[in-house]
Amino acid sequence: MSKTYSIKTVQKIPVSMSVAWEFFSRPDNLKNITPANLGFHIISRYHGTEMYEGQIIEYTVKPILGIPLYWMTEITHVQKHRYFIDEQRFGPYSLWHHQHHFKEIQGGVEMTDIVHYKLPLWFLGDIANGLMVKNQLKGIFNYRFEAVEKQFGEWGPGAENNLVFG
Repeated sequence: MSKTYSIKTVQKIPVSMSVAWEFFSRPDNLKNITPANLGFHIISRYHGTEMYEGQIIEYTVKPILGIPLYWMTEITHVQKHRYFIDEQRFGPYSLWHHQHHFKEIQGGVEMTDIVHYKLPLWFLGDIANGLMVKNQLKGIFNYRFEAVEKQFGEWGPGAENNLVFG
């Protein structure tokens, strides 16, 4: 059986909670914070513009050799201005559980992402994680950190991407 892996990122954003929530809770904005080389494209027609529990969002992504993969996630929990959770229903992982937490802090918002993921194919999935998946996810979250800074501005001197893999 394949191992379950985790990622945790923390980023401080110099905007109000309402601005942060408005941006991150809108599915159409995902493309703005995803590297173009992944070929991320929302294909669901009825995903809506505002997040809600039970919302289904369908995508295609091209993580390996430009081959398109189908990915469906469901928004399973939403507490406005606090957190939302998306879970994969169909796609490249055997488990994908992504928590998005928001906390108001002095000067802005602290955004924390916690992802638990598991790859298919037992020990082959573990090998694939070590060879490419972990690094690819690290690159995606690093890109996201930079894209968020471009969108909303830098937190300030010494602000670093806090990215932890477990």
